[in-house]
Amino acid sequence: MSTAQQRRAYAGPALFSYGFRPFFLSGAIWSALSIPLWIWSLFGGQTVAGHLDWHVHEMLFGMLGAILAGFLTTAIPNWTGRMPVIGAKLAALWSLWLAGRLAMLFQVFIGPAAAWIDAAFLFVFAAVVWREVLSGKNWRNLPICLLTALMAAANIAFHLDAALGLQGLGTRVALAVAAVMLALIGGRITPSFTQNWLRQRGETKLPPPFGTFDKVAVISAAVAALSWAIAPGHAASGLLLVAAGGVNLARLTRWRGNRTTAEPLLSILHLGYVWLGLGLLLLGASVLTPLVPRPAGIHALSAGAIGVTCLAVMCRASRGHTGRPLSADRATVAIFAAINLAALLRLAAAFSADYQAGLLVLAALCWTLAYGGFAAFYGPMLVGPRPHRA
Repeated sequence: MSTAQQRRAYAGPALFSYGFRPFFLSGAIWSALSIPLWIWSLFGGQTVAGHLDWHVHEMLFGMLGAILAGFLTTAIPNWTGRMPVIGAKLAALWSLWLAGRLAMLFQVFIGPAAAWIDAAFLFVFAAVVWREVLSGKNWRNLPICLLTALMAAANIAFHLDAALGLQGLGTRVALAVAAVMLALIGGRITPSFTQNWLRQRGETKLPPPFGTFDKVAVISAAVAALSWAIAPGHAASGLLLVAAGGVNLARLTRWRGNRTTAEPLLSILHLGYVWLGLGLLLLGASVLTPLVPRPAGIHALSAGAIGVTCLAVMCRASRGHTGRPLSADRATVAIFAAINLAALLRLAAAFSADYQAGLLVLAALCWTLAYGGFAAFYGPMLVGPRPHRA
């Protein structure tokens, strides 16, 4: 049977009929809950789960891990033509993710076992990605395999940081992997979706096909981000990041984003890529000059590029795969506005010591409205069956 036939033959709960359903929903809920929990702990003088960097871990390896799993378990069967991970297998993979979140939340009580439980999900997920891509001989997506494996390794490095004196290497590698994923996957889907939409509207000037310039942009982002992960204070890393940011912003200008403002579900992908280029620029500048604080670059990439692009992909995929129109309604526009405001406020907090506390609270509120809004408005379509067309 084809991938489509295998999906149609599935007769279990709708929630586990596609990878995006459980992972997008639970990732959004966890994201909406964890940031306010961290803010409460921050101003209460206590650390969540006994770890100062708990919220960093949960954003990079918890929330982002769920969104990657939802996207890739949905996309890879289309790339390879192989049996999709659905039903009991999908439920088991999702359960590993959930066990990791609970373990990290209660690590004070379960000790070192929390790290083992948490590490299991990304390790198994990376193995699934490798198996499917290799079995399907889908060589084009081997970089995705490498990046998922690096993310799993970064998570292990995070847990071993104190014992081995890694000085945040795991966190930096995870952020670098995320940046490269955005340059690679975002650089595929954004111009492709834009081209299809513009062609439907009768326009003839379309985004160019993937070519040499795109390869240079992706490679520059990969080299710069990984150089920074290894040598975060070296001037060469800063220069590479600034160059990569400029190249990727130039790449974006070729995709005709100015023609997509009539459809927020599409223009948000372009805006997410703006955040990626800006994040690389600011992170590089923070290495080269004390005038730019390091958190500005980090949060332009995390709250901005990751936060915005994840919601953009989640909304589009959820609508498309559940048979809804690929057009943003008012709730979706509100979600997009909230996440961009959250990123802007978090960026402002990095530059404003006097108003930082208030800006952090406002940023957290907007973040929760964005991801909580997704869970509230998209949750019913994620847990329910695909509507039948008359």
